[in-house]
Amino acid sequence: MGIGGTLMGNLAILAKAKGYQISGFDGPIYPPMCDYLDQAGITIFDEFDPIQLQPPPDLVIVGNANLPRGNPAVEYVLNKGLRYQSGPEWLGNEVLQDRHVIAVAGTHGKTTTTAMIAWILHCAEKNPGYLIGGVPIDLPQASALGTGNTFVIEADEYDTSYFDRRAKFMHYRPSTLIVTSIEFDHADIFPDLEAIKYQFQHLVRTVPAVGSIITPQDNPVIEEVLQGGCWTPRITFQSSLPRTGPKPNYWAVPEKTDGSEFSVFSEQHGLLGTVNWSLCGTHNVANGLTAVIAAAQVGIAPKESIAHLSRFSGVKRRLEIIAQTKNSTIYSDFAHHPTAIETTLQGLRGRVGDERIIAVVDPGTHTMSLGTLRAQLKKCCNAADYVIWYQSSSVRWNLTELVESNSSKNRVESNLNELVNYLCRETQQKTHFVLMSNGSFDGIFRRIVETLATR
Repeated sequence: MGIGGTLMGNLAILAKAKGYQISGFDGPIYPPMCDYLDQAGITIFDEFDPIQLQPPPDLVIVGNANLPRGNPAVEYVLNKGLRYQSGPEWLGNEVLQDRHVIAVAGTHGKTTTTAMIAWILHCAEKNPGYLIGGVPIDLPQASALGTGNTFVIEADEYDTSYFDRRAKFMHYRPSTLIVTSIEFDHADIFPDLEAIKYQFQHLVRTVPAVGSIITPQDNPVIEEVLQGGCWTPRITFQSSLPRTGPKPNYWAVPEKTDGSEFSVFSEQHGLLGTVNWSLCGTHNVANGLTAVIAAAQVGIAPKESIAHLSRFSGVKRRLEIIAQTKNSTIYSDFAHHPTAIETTLQGLRGRVGDERIIAVVDPGTHTMSLGTLRAQLKKCCNAADYVIWYQSSSVRWNLTELVESNSSKNRVESNLNELVNYLCRETQQKTHFVLMSNGSFDGIFRRIVETLATR
């Protein structure tokens, strides 16, 4: 139930690979998930109709999104006494049990880091299992059961289901835990940052003493979480060597300002090698450094991991080029939090130098649409030359607040047709357009590609 979601769809594919007969239903299911499910031979229905539960299945796996009490399928399961579990619970018991789980948690960088680790293990012929919350460019699909001992999973803090309000990651029992960062997000379920820290404190307590916890050295929120109780050896890193204070266990030295080349050092062994890849930004340097450390926990030498990372192409919708003209490049990016928006634009600025950057931001997540992070939004696009804020119907506050102080550099647009036409006209100048949203952005990506094709 809820098979169209990233977790549930990939979970269905894993269950199919284990030999189970699978069917599922949801609201309308869109690419790429509907394509993945079809390729796996999984029967899907696009409505929550209890008739799909007849005859009764051996087990109903219940997703999170759009499945509250009152949903007709949920009520049917309860009234008929059918056996059911949440998706994360099933995953923990049926797929992750008895494997070395590498869980990638934190506010930012989960998808990319998970894909990097899975790629390294894949190239090292470890045949890992993995579940990635995005579309990896290099791997054949976003999930694989694998036959090796290691399973790499993107572990988010969102709640498990309507009947289990714990974070999903509480079901994964990692041996190696990565915490990339902790910031306030998910305002629909968390009242404040303290509530999020509380979930991470519980997660830290599930990691065995023979495992490892990988974190940045300089994150005060993570420090507070660990001070709440940690019985596991910690491995620290930073994307640059601090000028003062103790050295982290691992650090990077940028060889190019855009992050496309960096050297990896460890406190114990010194220089380990140099990554030279197509990605950019200090955030990706941190992601790559984390992946090297994580792979080392399952026996992959850093030198080998670095060689594999240099061939890593990334994840779709992370500064993914979706269109190019003679003068301009248009990117799709998943950034939907002020910090992610800022690091993405800074990374691109490092790559393109003084060339013009126009950022188009859709603050459509629940947290952003409430205006909870409006103060951070005012400052996160400083690396862009011009910013367009998209006032969709889901945004519940007036985005003109963001442009009042500097209307020459910002504007608000609520008409998608006018926005598409404006962007296509501006492609006459040498410009980098970055369209940032974690959703469909009302179809703007397809519309721009189609409009440019007619010119």
